[in-house]
Amino acid sequence: MAVPADAAVLVGLGSDLDLPVVEQAAQEAAAHGRPLHLLRTFDWHAAFAADTVAAPRDEAENLITRAAQLAHQVEPELTVGGEIVEGATLATLIRRSEGAFLLAVGDSGMAGSGQCVPADTLAVQLAARAGCPLLVVRREPPPPGPVLVGVDGSPSSHLALQWAAECAARRGARLLALRVVEYDEDVDAVAEQLSEALARHTSRNSSVPTECRVVRGDPGQVLIDTSRTTQLTLVAARGDEPARAMLGAVAQSLLYHSPAPVVVVRGLAEMPLTGPDARPTRDQRP
Repeated sequence: MAVPADAAVLVGLGSDLDLPVVEQAAQEAAAHGRPLHLLRTFDWHAAFAADTVAAPRDEAENLITRAAQLAHQVEPELTVGGEIVEGATLATLIRRSEGAFLLAVGDSGMAGSGQCVPADTLAVQLAARAGCPLLVVRREPPPPGPVLVGVDGSPSSHLALQWAAECAARRGARLLALRVVEYDEDVDAVAEQLSEALARHTSRNSSVPTECRVVRGDPGQVLIDTSRTTQLTLVAARGDEPARAMLGAVAQSLLYHSPAPVVVVRGLAEMPLTGPDARPTRDQRP
């Protein structure tokens, strides 16, 4: 997907619990030179079921107003817009994501809940179906650590690496590229491939400090453990199967269990990839 030059960072608002999303989305919008657009859906059927028809609409307008004020507190020069849209939240955000630079939502309390996460949770559904990268924000602010990206060698994971390099440059942060391999793989050879890919994708941001790390283990668990000290974690929606409406096991694990904000990179045009790094291993498919 070619991102429009004026595409905004879109924020899906549901309640006061989503105000931390606004704060981080505002920072992302300012860093990338993008406007911020706040969206709250509205259901007339629910309004008629309330004590007064006006109350739900007033609450929605109040939330948009407070969110816009917060965004301007965080980034005073940021262009901020807001609207209330009648319709279902998931369908509306999927449709609007097609023209967005980035979609940001809350995690519905997933991180650290220790409970089974329903597949129809909004963040999970958007990670599988959105038309642009999705930022899932946690309720607790992240530490000032590096930007972490999981790479498995697939074209879509290289898109995640490219996006992560840009994020690290905008944030003035170190970029940590991590690849998890099977126990019979040659760590040195994979590390060389990862270093070459990292150099290629950071060529425009040569001032970004970088680190390559290749370890053996379970990809999801290794990324979750590493993300505990990162300010942002990025992963492709599904490494070698980036089709719409699919979400891989590694991406799901990060959404459910990583304490860091997670960007699921999807909705972007695939880049050609050739050479020994072109085929991911069987268990390395996020």
